[in-house]
Amino acid sequence: MKASQLFVQCLENEGVEYIFGIPGEENMDVMDALVDSKIQFITCRHEQGAAFMADVYGRLTGKAGVCLSTLGPGATNLVTGVADANMDNSPVVAIAGQAATTRMHKESHQVLDLVSMFRPISKYAIQILEPETIPEVMRKAFKLAQAEKPGASFIDFPENISEMEIVESPLPVINSKLTLADSQLILDAAEIIKQAKKPLILVGNGAVRAKASGSLFAFSNHYNIPVINTFMAKGVVPHYKNPLSMGTAGLQKGDYNNGGFAEADLVICIGFDMVEYHPHLWNPNREHKIIHIDTKAAEVDYSYIPHVELIGNIGFNLDALKQALPEKPKTSIQFPLRQSLFDEMERVSQSQDWPMKPQKIIWDLRTAMKKKDIAISDVGAHKMWMARMFRCELPNTCIISNGFASMGIAVPGAVGAKLAFPDRAIVAVTGDAGFMMNSQEIETALRCETPFVILIWNDNQYGLINWKQKRRYGRPAYIDFKNPDFVKYAESFGATGIRINAADELLPALKTALTANTVTVIDCPVDYSENDRLTELLGSVISEIEN
Repeated sequence: MKASQLFVQCLENEGVEYIFGIPGEENMDVMDALVDSKIQFITCRHEQGAAFMADVYGRLTGKAGVCLSTLGPGATNLVTGVADANMDNSPVVAIAGQAATTRMHKESHQVLDLVSMFRPISKYAIQILEPETIPEVMRKAFKLAQAEKPGASFIDFPENISEMEIVESPLPVINSKLTLADSQLILDAAEIIKQAKKPLILVGNGAVRAKASGSLFAFSNHYNIPVINTFMAKGVVPHYKNPLSMGTAGLQKGDYNNGGFAEADLVICIGFDMVEYHPHLWNPNREHKIIHIDTKAAEVDYSYIPHVELIGNIGFNLDALKQALPEKPKTSIQFPLRQSLFDEMERVSQSQDWPMKPQKIIWDLRTAMKKKDIAISDVGAHKMWMARMFRCELPNTCIISNGFASMGIAVPGAVGAKLAFPDRAIVAVTGDAGFMMNSQEIETALRCETPFVILIWNDNQYGLINWKQKRRYGRPAYIDFKNPDFVKYAESFGATGIRINAADELLPALKTALTANTVTVIDCPVDYSENDRLTELLGSVISEIEN
């Protein structure tokens, strides 16, 4: 067979269902081989959109999402989505066609050193130089992408190699399992917890990836330890009906007090990804004892020096730690962060203010969506509101990019989410700026029959930057722009467009759109003057992460 056919067989062997991408000259052999494959190729409108689809698909399923481009500009367009997946710990395998090896030693049309370009934003980057290596390269790429902590792999596939004849077959897929930490370390951790007067759990997306929600909930309740989650771990424990759930923290100085860190003498970090919420924000003077429970050893950082590390299967280690601790009597614990957010949402639940308050938009969105439905948040001022106030009772029902935090993820991400979970309603929650970065993928969604709702928070500016500029400099700079008519724009694709003209119109519009068998774009004006109220509640916004 051709090397390209073996390549596709290896993709099938890895259980790949979808490939998101754009055909080109240098990947034509692979495209032709896919015609005879059970793998469904999703033809996208921009390679960045393809990478974001693979990113969200991988994060939701735990299986590597796959994206494909041609060489040169096609491959460079993948970069942002691949970097996002890698920093958000989403398993992705990115593939790019490449020029023939016979012209890569010299200046040549559209030729770049793609391996060197992708190496800093992936766990593994390789060029296939011999067809015989395809089974090993493919198995390694998927194995590393899916292994904890997950991330991106990149494969560069020259066109002359893809045309060669080869007699090989895919390698068997062997799944490894994480085990229990050393028993003495578990006892050591239990002793530290017994001695703590005010322990606190900080849980990150690693606990979601490990499917450790049940074990985490049982452990927290067994010893009456409050839980605070990062943006990307929303829903890892039930929030509304769980008195030990303090809500979401991350990226704000006020979290130190409101999140309970100021009073805690022990912070138990479970599946914590440092890229989300740097320890110098919640452990500035290294005053806290830290227990690190994760699939990988802790990153070395001045403000993050664990007393004990329990490395392995997070759920197993939490179960073992629970067994090593006596059950603690339930006592009422007051959480300023939790109560202030609940009070704020109740305050605006019947608001008729116009343009709509962010809190009211979130209230109506949560009311319209079922517990298992999935919201994909883009990046911008709305992300801060969604992270803080969108209530989640289940993991992976509010997808937020907070590692690389790239704008433009919501619309293509919703395509990936709908393919991963076709029976759930999906909402892309986006600002007007983020929406326009990949709105072309509405056509992809309609063509692939992946209905979802796009809820645009419309303020005609880069709202989050405006917020930060005003707080730092007292004035905005170059943040305004004009939008198209989003209703007509949606209709030009064949989608449904709805403009909200009063606060009482949003909830019924959402309920209708969530059951529609098409893409629905809802244009909702938002009043971001409420941003300062969120700042007053939660503390001053950090403009940038300190080194």
